[in-house]
Amino acid sequence: MHFLLVQRLVGILLVLFSVTMLPSAVIAWVYREPVIDAFLSSFTLVFLVGALLWLPARKANADLRTRDGFLIVALFWVVLGLFGATPLLLAELPSLTFTQAVFESFSGLTTTGATVIEGLDDLPKAILFYRQQLQWLGGMGIIVLAVAILPMLGVGGMQLYRAETPGPMKDSKLTPRIAETAKALWYIYLSLTVACGIAYWFAGMTPFDAIGHAFSTIAIGGFSTHDASIGYFNSAAIESIAIVFMLIAGVNFALHFTVWRGVNPLIYLRDPEVQGFFKVIGVVSLVVALVLVNASFYPTAMENIRHAVFHTVSIVTTTGFATHSFDVWPGVLPTLLIMASCIGGCAGSTAGGMKVIRAQLVRRQVQREVMQLIHPQAKLPIKLGGRTIPLRVMTSVMSFLAAYVILYMLLMVAFITTGMDQRTAFSAVAASLNNLGPGLGQISSTSASASPAAQWIMVFAMLLGRLEIFSLLVLLSPAFWRR
Repeated sequence: MHFLLVQRLVGILLVLFSVTMLPSAVIAWVYREPVIDAFLSSFTLVFLVGALLWLPARKANADLRTRDGFLIVALFWVVLGLFGATPLLLAELPSLTFTQAVFESFSGLTTTGATVIEGLDDLPKAILFYRQQLQWLGGMGIIVLAVAILPMLGVGGMQLYRAETPGPMKDSKLTPRIAETAKALWYIYLSLTVACGIAYWFAGMTPFDAIGHAFSTIAIGGFSTHDASIGYFNSAAIESIAIVFMLIAGVNFALHFTVWRGVNPLIYLRDPEVQGFFKVIGVVSLVVALVLVNASFYPTAMENIRHAVFHTVSIVTTTGFATHSFDVWPGVLPTLLIMASCIGGCAGSTAGGMKVIRAQLVRRQVQREVMQLIHPQAKLPIKLGGRTIPLRVMTSVMSFLAAYVILYMLLMVAFITTGMDQRTAFSAVAASLNNLGPGLGQISSTSASASPAAQWIMVFAMLLGRLEIFSLLVLLSPAFWRR
């Protein structure tokens, strides 16, 4: 383990991260908000800590090993999540405890979107901007992590493409070097953010709201500058724009790169995971719309369909935007949407959940086992998009599913021990492990009513979900730390 090299990289990371607090300081200065001191103090503190970590290890230079990669990937979110809480803790508003500030910071960086803050409409604009920016930075980190780094460690969602997909993903990266990969993804991510922000602005948002919501839409985060979320605007045009960009952000960014480079949108139609993604969205939307229309939950049929489609896209992509509280919807709908979030978006996207491609492969594995019972001697390879899936990939997928289910049950029990009722606990696991944000019951609007113990459990679950479970669990294994 090259600890000095890891220390050097973390130091550089913190120095760079400290700079991201300056835009909020500028906004505080423009609007004459007293929180400017909190951001300037945080910038100084984080910069100094980063510099102190970097200086003793500045000459460390060696090839990163797999174990170093695991540690760096985990530290990326843990360190930034902790230091990202600094301005939220120092600011007089929203007056958060240490636990609440850490919760809000981790929720932003992991693009979960759960919040413990009430009264967003009355907060300083600098704080609101900082929350949105946290999600945007975390979203880009997720893409680079999923597409460029985790495949080389053998645990990322993108490893599913590694052996069989032709083109740029075959070598675990889109371009020959990770730096070039990250640069290409940044261009795509930034371009989508700008396009989304302009669309929101033309649809009626103020420039500030348009930028903030573009950040959280492309990051699939769900933070808003208003307590009522997207419902604050009561605009079908804004909701339509959100739907389009949530769907775009829910698709594999490596695929966006391939389409952009080949100037061939038909690539989307041929991708089996994208096909599965839109099938899930379509089926769930249809079921939700039919139930709402049948119950006449909203005054008109079109209004029922509008809310059904918006919330389905928001929940399945694990964004977490809302126009109304789906917690009060009739029958099985709240539970159905929470369960749909477990599937999530495509691998290599900013969405959470297990990822569509894993769900597709699990379904094919079940079909294979049934057919094997009927034809015991037959050789039945699992195929996706006409390509045979290697055994090692299927083993990885089934192991991930087993770990996901076991962790879901353990986390639910942990939440219940903190005083949550079973319905809230069930949704709290999905809200955090799937990086969804909103839940049911006590956490349907905010997580402020959750106990400090429950909030720390949610932070841990957010990290588990964001790091694809095994990237974090491997650090808890004694074998990882043995020489």
